[in-house]
Amino acid sequence: MDRLVTIKSSNYGMDIRLDPDAPFEELKDALIVKFKEASRFFKDARMAVSFSGRVLNLAQENEIIDIIGNAGIDVICIIDHNEKHELMYKSVVEQTLSNLHKREGQFYRGTLGRRQVLESEDSIVILGDVELGSKVIAKGNIVIVGALYGSVHAGASGDRDAFIVALSMQPKQLRIGDIEAKRQVIYQESLDIRGPKIAVVDGGHIYLDPLVD
Repeated sequence: MDRLVTIKSSNYGMDIRLDPDAPFEELKDALIVKFKEASRFFKDARMAVSFSGRVLNLAQENEIIDIIGNAGIDVICIIDHNEKHELMYKSVVEQTLSNLHKREGQFYRGTLGRRQVLESEDSIVILGDVELGSKVIAKGNIVIVGALYGSVHAGASGDRDAFIVALSMQPKQLRIGDIEAKRQVIYQESLDIRGPKIAVVDGGHIYLDPLVD
């Protein structure tokens, strides 16, 4: 059973390596034993989790997250092993762990489709895309671990210090506080920047910068 599941610490939480050939039910039984034995070490912990060794579907991931939660661990997000997104995930997890420690902010897992509206009284991290026709409004920051094509408004209560982050940024509308970005300017700046981008207010205008130098 020990060989079916291996739990190791990663840069941002824990990596769970799963046997690629064993039946999923056997893996679940092994996970229950592993986390039951280690529950006192993880009690009230908040961390990101990654899976390796085999590809899981969403239902299987959720079953494992429930097992981990029963051990007293609050899983704030699931990280994949995509090197292209590695720095973005690092930034998201570090920032969000800090926010959650202060009991601020929330997570939304999934892609926002056309006509969907997501609102938050604090900051929000979206683990998915914001598609054209959807809208996100937050009084704090907006972090999108995916592509932004819809409309977003960070600092909706008038906070110009808020920011917006996305892996890819080509929004229909982008606002921070009481300032709205010129769509064509944002689009052109986005084309000039590789990798994750951050939108901030500077001198009464919204600009894009690389998230990581």
